[in-house]
Amino acid sequence: MDRNGREDGVETGLDEDPNSKHGKEEEEMMSVERVFDNQEVPSCRRQLTARAFVVSFVLSVLFCFIVMKLNLTTGIIPSLNISAGLLGFFFVKTWTKMLEKSGLLRQAFTRQENTVIQTCVVASSGIAFSGGFGSYMFGMSERIANQSGDKGGYKNPALGWMIGFLFIVSFLGLFSVVPLRKIMIIDFKLTYPSGTATAHLINSFHTPEGAKLAKKQVRTLGKFFSFSFLWGFFQWFFTAEEDCGFANFPTFGLKAYKNKFYFDFSATYVGVGMICPYIVNISLLLGGILSWGLMWPLIDARKGDWYAADLPSSSMHGLQGYKVFIAVALILGDGLYNFFKVLGRTILGLFHQVRQKNALPVADHQSLESSKQLTYDDQRRTQLFLKDQIPTWFAVAGYVSIAIISAIVLPHIIHQLKWYYILVIYTFAPAMAFCNAYGCGLTDWSLASNYGKLAIFIIGGWAGSHGGVLAGLAACGVMMNIVSTASDLMQDFKTGYLTLASPRSMFISQVIGTAFGCVISPCVFWLFYKAFDDLGNPKSTYPSPNAIIFRSMASLGVQGFSALPKDCLLLCCVFFGAAILINLIRDVAGKKAGKFIPIPMAMAIPFYLGPYFAIDMCVGSLILFVWERVNKAKADAFGPAVASGLICGDGIWTLPGSILALAGVKPPICMKFLSRATNDKVDNFLSG
Repeated sequence: MDRNGREDGVETGLDEDPNSKHGKEEEEMMSVERVFDNQEVPSCRRQLTARAFVVSFVLSVLFCFIVMKLNLTTGIIPSLNISAGLLGFFFVKTWTKMLEKSGLLRQAFTRQENTVIQTCVVASSGIAFSGGFGSYMFGMSERIANQSGDKGGYKNPALGWMIGFLFIVSFLGLFSVVPLRKIMIIDFKLTYPSGTATAHLINSFHTPEGAKLAKKQVRTLGKFFSFSFLWGFFQWFFTAEEDCGFANFPTFGLKAYKNKFYFDFSATYVGVGMICPYIVNISLLLGGILSWGLMWPLIDARKGDWYAADLPSSSMHGLQGYKVFIAVALILGDGLYNFFKVLGRTILGLFHQVRQKNALPVADHQSLESSKQLTYDDQRRTQLFLKDQIPTWFAVAGYVSIAIISAIVLPHIIHQLKWYYILVIYTFAPAMAFCNAYGCGLTDWSLASNYGKLAIFIIGGWAGSHGGVLAGLAACGVMMNIVSTASDLMQDFKTGYLTLASPRSMFISQVIGTAFGCVISPCVFWLFYKAFDDLGNPKSTYPSPNAIIFRSMASLGVQGFSALPKDCLLLCCVFFGAAILINLIRDVAGKKAGKFIPIPMAMAIPFYLGPYFAIDMCVGSLILFVWERVNKAKADAFGPAVASGLICGDGIWTLPGSILALAGVKPPICMKFLSRATNDKVDNFLSG
């Protein structure tokens, strides 16, 4: 809307404003593209350099480890676009400087090449999320099946079938939205806030002032990366056995520690807290207080009445069932509300667009808008965006070919997923991909996991007791990958549009990044899976909460409400309704008041895990809040770099940590915290 307003202002100024000359001079001063006027825009081939993909591969490995760790701990993954853009700039800039000094530099580093790296890395690390290693794919495993207690069968992770599955399902979304690139970016002028912010960041790096700031930001990131990595290494020495180390420090006392209220010294989640909005972190903490501080102790007191007292703590018919299914109810309530809200906005937006133009724009034809309506920047960007076309026939042929291959091959990988289920998914997938990409352009919110959950219930319920659990989880994977990659590609097209990167180079970079992710992500997950025998256990370092939640949804879709413990259905209905009501109040209250109302989706996560990580994140929020009060300019400039350093350093420590675990190397010390009474018993035992 702002953008259209600016264009209207320019048009009016040119036709009517007597001070139009002054307006034109002001426009030139604010123009981004005039800064780069003296720089030649490289061709598509020169944007796709070997060094860009070497750097992309290295960063893809780094970010896959980070996303995988976040996936397997809490499932909360912040935007890492700034980190990817900053590190891509740093690595290639260092590379080109070394070559320049030796006289071997053939091609300067451009913002278009920076955009290619950014696109490739984000596409690759995106597979670590949409690949379902912390949700639907791990939910198929025997470990999670045993925890859930259902008899829906299992399929244990193996490198071969995971890589094959991802290669088949991850590219379809790219082809589904390629013909719509002009409609979304130029005709509808969708903002894609994350893509726009990334483009502004990359553009700023390649100005003299921006390059200086980027150097300082990289230096700051490096300092906190080193600190975070060394802190993770130091902590490792004290974790010889379970429940040992700083991560189990009873910060608020042993009673609070038993109910998961403690600060676990995680640099990762302090960093995540600095990136996530304040309301997200407060919502997480409120959810933890409501569940572990109030509800679970009260339900635990009903042991022997609501559920059998002799049930193991992991039984889904005991307290664990309440934790999982009430969290599922909150997530579904929030997800369905936002699904229909974004869908409604999408349909309304489309209606207004079509009504204004009287017809839907055609993807391969020039816009009928007069060039007088466009600023200099928009004219230049539109001209170059339409220059390198991706033929519609290529996108259609690619989609149909992959759909046929999928329908033939996927049933051989996951036998419960029949070919006709796949054809039904692929028939509706383009519409779902379009809705998600359009909604993401309006709200910056990708609802990929919600479309996946929808597929769980539809396909799982259709298959029924004949493999419905695995069929539903696999269908979730197919749908999630399609809609997730579709919205990611459209974000990248927006970034490319604003940095004058060729749409072809964006598409090719996305394809290569996706291929990287299809290989790197399963390998990283396999390392975790083999290194940590307790992976997925709710009491372990890597509880993978979404795996049991997605499995429980599939079980619910097949078995119905018979899977729930006593009175759990009533509580689920209450929390489902509460999630919808809270969202409704947030929307009715408006932006100013709504930002103080908690988010149900965020509140649901600690219901299963506990509030310990929310305390870490609130510490991160507190650090940023104080920093902003002391020096807002510095906090805005260096806050993301500090947060990224903390996340990256701790994340990359998991690589040597996993290798040490695989090699059977155990830490030398166990640091445990005991009550005085327990300590006296231990002392008496040792002295006796």
